Amino acid sequence: MQRTAMRISPQGDFGVVVEDFDATSHDDIRAVKRAVYRDRIAVLKGIELDPHQFVALASRFGDPVRYYEPIYAHPEVPDVFVSSNVDTGEQRVGVPKTGKFWHSDYQFMPRAFDLTFIHPQVVPAHNRGTYFIDLAAAYRILSPELRQSIADTMATHSVHRYFKIRPSDVYRPISELLAEIERKTPPVTAPTVHTHPHTGEPVVYISEGFTTNITAADGTDRPDLLRELLTATGQLDDTMTHPAIRLQTFERGDLLIWDNRTMVHRALHTATAEPSVSHRVTVYDDADGRA
Repeated sequence: MQRTAMRISPQGDFGVVVEDFDATSHDDIRAVKRAVYRDRIAVLKGIELDPHQFVALASRFGDPVRYYEPIYAHPEVPDVFVSSNVDTGEQRVGVPKTGKFWHSDYQFMPRAFDLTFIHPQVVPAHNRGTYFIDLAAAYRILSPELRQSIADTMATHSVHRYFKIRPSDVYRPISELLAEIERKTPPVTAPTVHTHPHTGEPVVYISEGFTTNITAADGTDRPDLLRELLTATGQLDDTMTHPAIRLQTFERGDLLIWDNRTMVHRALHTATAEPSVSHRVTVYDDADGRA
């Protein structure tokens, strides 16, 4: 029997919805990947995957990379990052309240991830979703003066502000913990505006969560320039009404895939005690002819 052809439809002014996706189809994989790099995010509907299947699917888009801190790892499939506020008894699985700040995944590492996959497992009834800002679009609407100001500058990114204290850190001297963070994840520096490796677009690559400084070509620190950029891109608007901010909601059976090189995101966590669990896989995409 001939299968139903995959359908990719615009999702308003932001992203696409994908229906009847076939994970075994090379053509479907390529089409979804092109859509993600073109439209920033794809929501695949009707997807139910166990952790092993989830990693297998992500592997068809790129090379999965395990998160460097094991407290986030799924106990049976460590390549799956678990965000969960559910108490599973003897051993907690995952970490609660992850990502409640603007960031790009692994921005504090020498190489950020290309694609992020999120597969919600337990979905709260209220206040669920993720906020996004497209930093390629943000660059295009910066004033000519601000674009000129950030040309040839470098941005420094660090995990220091949002490193989550682990159970094993209880009673450790803070100086010892800070030294470990510095050793494992020293700050990284990259151009404030980088060229997207898959689309060729300029991206103003900063985040409220991980970017700590901007440095001019002559070595001068420019904290004023960082604040101006964060304001212009909407990352300092706690009301979430800035025109650059988009809220992506989801339901059980959705699989979200987004362009991590372009999008900063911030989780919307429920203020209630409703259970919430999601699985994440992140990949490096080194294939040719992606977009």
